[in-house]
Amino acid sequence: MERSIKTVYLQRKNRRRVSMPKEHTQLREKNRTETREPHKYKVIIENDDFTTMDFVVKLLVEVFFYDESKAVKLMLQVHHSDCAVVGVYTYDIALSKARKATDLARSEGFPLRLRVEQA
Repeated sequence: MERSIKTVYLQRKNRRRVSMPKEHTQLREKNRTETREPHKYKVIIENDDFTTMDFVVKLLVEVFFYDESKAVKLMLQVHHSDCAVVGVYTYDIALSKARKATDLARSEGFPLRLRVEQA
């Protein structure tokens, strides 16, 4: 009986020593992607002698969602200083709002100009 226990023990011991075929493993590096805020762009409205003040207020309310009193203050700022920043947005939104405002001005027959600059 001792012999059989000894053989079982040796078999188990030898089994542990049996090495498995080595696999080549590759380390995967973690790529960290940093998210950052997109660049901001200013939409600037320019003063001209032909666009009416009422239309500029209407444009600021409809396109840029100003309330009536803030739109009037901004329109007066544009009138006295030749230009003013209407809003600061990401590039796509700034361009879209400037185009929408320009299209609205052209449809009403006004030569109003807006420009987009990096903030």
